[in-house]
Amino acid sequence: MPRTPIWRSIADTLGAEIADGQYGPGDKLPTEAALAARFGVNRHTVRHALAALAERGVVHARRGAGVFVTQVPTDYPIGKRVRFHQNLSSAGRVPTKRLLAMQTRAASPTERTLLDLEEGAEVHVVEGLSLADDLPVAVFTSVFPAARLPDLPAHLGAVGSVTEALRRSGVPDYTRASTRLKAKLATATQALHLQVREGAPVLFSTSVNVDSEGRPVEFGSTWFAGDRITLTLEGD
Repeated sequence: MPRTPIWRSIADTLGAEIADGQYGPGDKLPTEAALAARFGVNRHTVRHALAALAERGVVHARRGAGVFVTQVPTDYPIGKRVRFHQNLSSAGRVPTKRLLAMQTRAASPTERTLLDLEEGAEVHVVEGLSLADDLPVAVFTSVFPAARLPDLPAHLGAVGSVTEALRRSGVPDYTRASTRLKAKLATATQALHLQVREGAPVLFSTSVNVDSEGRPVEFGSTWFAGDRITLTLEGD
């Protein structure tokens, strides 16, 4: 089995310490010399690790001043009324979404089951990127029943918000009926979107949202950047 490069191990260790709150936003990390002594490596290896953290948006360097923490993971509550914009705004972050692709196609067997659709039914599939303060925090895929929500793609393209697009499509309120969570490793394309390395840890969430009458209106899959989001479970 291939060994993990030392610089990557150092980056993961420092990233975990930042995520744990040992360093807060704006805090200066130890010098390259101090980190080299701590990990028993040369400064070039430390520099490589810090560059990896900078690529992930966790730290940034100030010429002549050192390396500073730029952000720590944002708490993201998981409950019946999960709203991306509300969650990020409550945490003091500026939320935005970027749509990457949208299509209408035949539903897969899994999608038919979760959305309570008949064979041959179509679904709207939306892929996008969620950002906090312009930093990517999640890649998502949302699947909606096309016959039930024929105008949703147009509304979503106009407003960029799932909640508002559903409201305009005749679904004024919805709640989360089920959620599944698991740890995964970022694929090459997910890593590109999230600005992390391929194989970096991501938190994978699948969920089904239902309207006020209990009818499924969305099947969502989300891959959260593991060092930027902390998922928390709320009582309902």
